[in-house]
Amino acid sequence: MDWYTGVARPLLFRRDAESAHLLALRSLRLLRGRALECGPREVFGVRFPNPVGLAAGMDKDGHALRAWPALGFGFVEVGTVTRHPQPGNERPRMFRLRESAAVINRMGFNNAGAAALAARLARLGPLPVPLGISLGKSKVTPLEEAVADYVHSLRLLAPYAAYVAVNVSSPNTPGLRALQDRAALDELLAALRAETDRPILVKVAPDLTEAALGEVCQVAADRGIDGFIATNTTVARSGVAQSDRETAEREAGGLSGLPLHSRSVEVVKFLTTQGELPVIGVGGIDGPEAALRMVDAGAALVQLYTGFVYGGPSVVRRTVRALSAREE
Repeated sequence: MDWYTGVARPLLFRRDAESAHLLALRSLRLLRGRALECGPREVFGVRFPNPVGLAAGMDKDGHALRAWPALGFGFVEVGTVTRHPQPGNERPRMFRLRESAAVINRMGFNNAGAAALAARLARLGPLPVPLGISLGKSKVTPLEEAVADYVHSLRLLAPYAAYVAVNVSSPNTPGLRALQDRAALDELLAALRAETDRPILVKVAPDLTEAALGEVCQVAADRGIDGFIATNTTVARSGVAQSDRETAEREAGGLSGLPLHSRSVEVVKFLTTQGELPVIGVGGIDGPEAALRMVDAGAALVQLYTGFVYGGPSVVRRTVRALSAREE
């Protein structure tokens, strides 16, 4: 047991999940540090000082961007950000499943908007680690206007991004997952590819069938997309501990954490056998063993979110060291 699991986490977990999240972000804003160089690698033309990143959703609007490298992360993904500022869904909208080491969220892309993030990044200047920016569709934008919505955000934010993630897989924006359908995805990726030479990655849902995943792979290859992020949260509730079952079945939203891990590994393995595009593996990574399973499945990089919430900063450095040792 370290200081986080012994002291900080019990204090944070006295609060509801979202309040604890916001308190942690405020506490981290003044933290500074250099990148942790350990097992550096180049993926889709970007150099990463180490292979462990912070997943989107933790720091949507980039309020604590200087802190994450100090905690050991080798890259950071902000967002998901939308063209229009939006408050997201009504609270409560984030729920812990403690025995399952999982979280359910139905945040609904709450963020200050692409213009606000672009202004913050311009003031902040270069970061010591690569910055990914996750783009989503505004709730007020109808599906038939989704392409223009994404393109507007891309134009504002691409200058600050080492890579751009296209989020078409969140379960918490009505109709969003329809953009994973072949024709809609093809139109969207064609438009985004025409706008930028920055690496573009598609974030996929764990709930897609192999046939649907195969179509996503084909469209990505056809449109010159650079890779995938696998996976987003799931609407399934399998693998949840019995003591968490009531909450899991009552609360709508996407589930992240340990119950998602095996399916995320399966999706990573499938994507890497369908072609040569690199995959960032995310889903239920709570330390070195889970990260190594992702890498063994074919992931070029990994990301943490829920595992970081439950395990704290030590999880990051332990995972970095384990993946670096595997490379030696």
